[in-house]
Amino acid sequence: MIVKMMKYNIVLFSPERERFIERLRELGMVDITTSGWEPTEADRELVTAIESRVKALAALEQFAAGDEYTAEAPKIEAGKVFESYQSAQAAIAAAKADNARLEKILDEWIAWGDFDCSILAKLAESGLVLRYFTAQRSTFEKSSEEWGANLNIAVVGEDDAMVRFVVIGDGTEEIAIDAQEQKAPTMNTSELKAQIEANEAIVKAQNAVISAVADARTEVEAELAALKCQMQDVRIEATADKAAEGLLLVMEGWAEKATSEKVDAMLNEYPNVVYIKENPTPEDDTPVKLKNGPFSRLFELIGGLYALPKYGTLDMTPFFAPFYMLFFAICLNDAGYGAIILALGLLMRFAMGEKMRKMSYLTMICGGATTLFGLATGSLFGMSIPTALFDFQAEFFSWALALGVFQILFGMLLNIIFKARTFGITSTFSILGWFIVLVSACLAGGLQLLNESWVIPGFTTSSLAFYIAMGVGMFMMLFLNDLSRKPIEYILLYGFLKNFASGLWDTYNNITGLLSDVLSYIRLFAIGLSGGVLAQVFNSLALGLTGLDAGIEQFTVGTIFQILGATAILLVGHAINLFMSTISSFVHPMRLTFVEFYKNAGFEMTTRTFEPLTKEQ
Repeated sequence: MIVKMMKYNIVLFSPERERFIERLRELGMVDITTSGWEPTEADRELVTAIESRVKALAALEQFAAGDEYTAEAPKIEAGKVFESYQSAQAAIAAAKADNARLEKILDEWIAWGDFDCSILAKLAESGLVLRYFTAQRSTFEKSSEEWGANLNIAVVGEDDAMVRFVVIGDGTEEIAIDAQEQKAPTMNTSELKAQIEANEAIVKAQNAVISAVADARTEVEAELAALKCQMQDVRIEATADKAAEGLLLVMEGWAEKATSEKVDAMLNEYPNVVYIKENPTPEDDTPVKLKNGPFSRLFELIGGLYALPKYGTLDMTPFFAPFYMLFFAICLNDAGYGAIILALGLLMRFAMGEKMRKMSYLTMICGGATTLFGLATGSLFGMSIPTALFDFQAEFFSWALALGVFQILFGMLLNIIFKARTFGITSTFSILGWFIVLVSACLAGGLQLLNESWVIPGFTTSSLAFYIAMGVGMFMMLFLNDLSRKPIEYILLYGFLKNFASGLWDTYNNITGLLSDVLSYIRLFAIGLSGGVLAQVFNSLALGLTGLDAGIEQFTVGTIFQILGATAILLVGHAINLFMSTISSFVHPMRLTFVEFYKNAGFEMTTRTFEPLTKEQ
């Protein structure tokens, strides 16, 4: 359900703005319109400061739960917590980047041995220059005699694949051999390792600083709240209309209708403020807040991934919630997998607390529904169990299409009811005609496709009642789809002809669109079937590869390894299948909801949520 809102047009003296906004924050019930705001360069710096602290708080929370955190960190001076975090992060990044460079050099030169690089400079001064090469072992063995005839070569080290050698000369000779020349080392391996250790010490010391920042992150949270309040002030100042040569400010605000009396009392008590309170109009960009029951409220998380409904329209959350739960269960289609999802939901609830409460309950509901559906289809980790009420593989294809037809018709019915209540029954004749035609066809001919015995007496594809219903529906579709034309057009039949032409065009679009929509629901059957087949494949692999498919004739030490091997295959295989199937079960019901159901239900979206000014952000 969409919460009813009230609109406020507020006029106050400009010098009172800051104190008035602060009073609204204390009240925590008013959303001030700031749409159309264009940030300046200074505003962008403010946005950057907010984003940097948001990221820092997220990183600090993760750091405090990690292994690098230490509880014995020194305290940081008040007022310099975020500054200390930034400098520590920069120091750590520089040390790690330097170590990455040094480790690469060390990997290249550790095989050449540990020696004093200053000797190379002394040799060069005396006219002896060492040049370093690596070559494939086969190439070196084949060509070393030929190379040695013209060059002074000394092998430094070798392994099965590579030979490392130096060429001793005066540095002026051209060396054309099939080998890769390496840069001469500038420091020995001991020095490299010492620098790496020094950088690691820097990282450790800076991690201690970040640990102290994590302990004092309430200061960063306070700074973030202050910056957000400052950003609100900037946006309000930039978007408020100015009157009387800037002496007056005119602002648009919104409050919930149920609590608007408290807002009225505050505005009435505040000096030098004039306001007009009124109901929103369809032209207003009214903010939206949802209020649903305990079950539907959980699925606001799903609907919020797409968009909130436009104010004055229907909130689809209570209507798609049962379908989403069912579709998730169908796609996952395994009692064992459902039990794991249910257990994960319970773990989230007790391990992560109130922050993940809605998500944990949603996970438990979807997992519980999957467990029940898996028991109904007789599937437990890909194994058939005797509780099956129907054969999913043999029977559910037609049932998936039937579910699609039912959800689409349900969406059309919601659209009809909403339009009738808002614009009058005559505005629904076109879609109502389609609804009558589709329902009549489903009842007269579609039910028998699911079960031959499901026949409605007196309403079959050859009955008079069926033809009457189809005729009424088609007449409304083709001739009553637009009653907004002038009466004279209908008297002269011109209006009916125009309606008929547009009705034919709508018929073509609706037939192709509805066919595509219904066929989309085949994915419920396909995903549920593929997950079950993969589970069976992993079961067969585990038993077949370990030889346990023939049973255990004699228990020996080898049998233990067979069981361990089968267990490993089962765990890895089912983990992969559960991960992939869960993603599909989450995404595809969402797609059916946001595309097929929302389209036929006439969903209208908004981008503005109700966000009242508050002290805590």
